[in-house]
Amino acid sequence: MRVVVLYTRPGCHLCDVARDAILSLRASGGEFELREIDIDGDDELHARFLERIPVVEVDGEIVAELHVEPAALRLALAERGTGTVRSMTGDAGSEQR
Repeated sequence: MRVVVLYTRPGCHLCDVARDAILSLRASGGEFELREIDIDGDDELHARFLERIPVVEVDGEIVAELHVEPAALRLALAERGTGTVRSMTGDAGSEQR
């Protein structure tokens, strides 16, 4: 099963919006485990992600920062092990290698 990790912190409105988008995708038939990680509990994660949250990973690859585009997340979940990182602009067709 695919694993989606949402890096978040308390009081982060964008994180709440991202969580809702992720849960909506799962409710519409997406099969994945969602793990939420509070960056405030880890100094390294806090320094790495503070100005980028929400950050979403699928199986260890970052697929979204600041804004979760459902179509891009759906595409990332459909792909397996491609080594592809989605553009953070929400353009599901953009890729970086």
